[in-house]
Amino acid sequence: MQKAITFTIEKKLDGTLARVGVIQTPHGDIKTPAFIVGGTKATVKTLTNEQVIALGGQSVLANTYHLMLRPGADVMAAAGGINKFMNWNGPTITDSGGFQVFSLGMAYKKGIDATSHSEKGDSKQATHNSTQLAKVTDEGVYFRSHVNGEQLYMTPESSMEIQHKIAADIHMAFDELTSPLAGREYIKRAMDRTHAWAERSLKRHQELNDEHIAREEPLQALYGIVQGAREEDYRKASATFLGQRDFDGYGIGGVFEPEEVPSTVRWITEILPEDKPRHLLGLGSQPADLFLGVQYGIDTFDCVAPTRQARNGALFTYDGRLNIKNGGFKTDFTPIDADCDCYTCQNYTRAYVHHLQRSDEILGLTLASIHNERFVVRTVDLIRQSIIDGNFFEYKKTFLTRYYGEERAAVFFEKD
Repeated sequence: MQKAITFTIEKKLDGTLARVGVIQTPHGDIKTPAFIVGGTKATVKTLTNEQVIALGGQSVLANTYHLMLRPGADVMAAAGGINKFMNWNGPTITDSGGFQVFSLGMAYKKGIDATSHSEKGDSKQATHNSTQLAKVTDEGVYFRSHVNGEQLYMTPESSMEIQHKIAADIHMAFDELTSPLAGREYIKRAMDRTHAWAERSLKRHQELNDEHIAREEPLQALYGIVQGAREEDYRKASATFLGQRDFDGYGIGGVFEPEEVPSTVRWITEILPEDKPRHLLGLGSQPADLFLGVQYGIDTFDCVAPTRQARNGALFTYDGRLNIKNGGFKTDFTPIDADCDCYTCQNYTRAYVHHLQRSDEILGLTLASIHNERFVVRTVDLIRQSIIDGNFFEYKKTFLTRYYGEERAAVFFEKD
């Protein structure tokens, strides 16, 4: 049977769920584990495609909710799909739009500053508010555009139709993300709904792929999304249910902190089919996420945090995160990190980036974003190499101890 993508495992790390592999897509390969760069609105904020490629980005992930509002799925289709529209020649991924429907759309209804949640990272509170306010039925979700307040409705079928018009290589099934504050009864109800929506998403996706075959167009892949919050029995049930369906891969949603990864992610990855890729949705805002995710079976990550934090002046270094806007950097003429190989660190100083950000110069956002994105992409690339070389645990301990300090880092070594 013709496949939209293929996944090949090249090496496994003994005693763990970690593996090195390759996802082959119609627009090129993704060497895994890999950090997928956040291109929410068909752009990586403040960066050109050439800059994303130069910093090592293999693939970008765009957001269905945002693209359906602006410029619209029909415009994307008329352009020839997201790759041609944004002039990106590599692999592309879209999420289903579900999280934004439940957060940004409902934030508008309550009068919450939706941008503050999407751009400043208050995902837990946004999700909690939206879960209380969303008009969810078994058929789909009613919500309002955060752009103009227009009443909208999304179903698993319409999410698939929109994503196929956007035409990324990999899509995510429509799901319901629950708040970490929700009770077991609601988590179970939302998980059951997610499963029903997954089957409907898969059915419509397969119908649309049949149309692509008839037109001799590349097939598009679909990942099912595992939910169940922090409840072990629900997570295992969700992984079992979805693992028995013919998805091309799997996304894991609703994991918010690195401390949750050794348990929550492991419950899932031990059950999911080994021969299909696994994507951790929205986690990768700090190095521990990456090491623990890979160790417990994650192949790809996405997160907008590296560029979002960069725009707010928070920069990664191997000795921890710093705020480049602090006054102490005014006359610091060293690189952001002497051990970083990014364009910014090779050509500019902390003092200069400090000056740009304090002066609200756009270049300051670009240079900071290059650095943060490269830091995260390179970290995952080196994790991949450490598995190949057989020194993953040594690299993990050296990196996290330097970044967090011995006391904070110790919690991430308990299960090694």
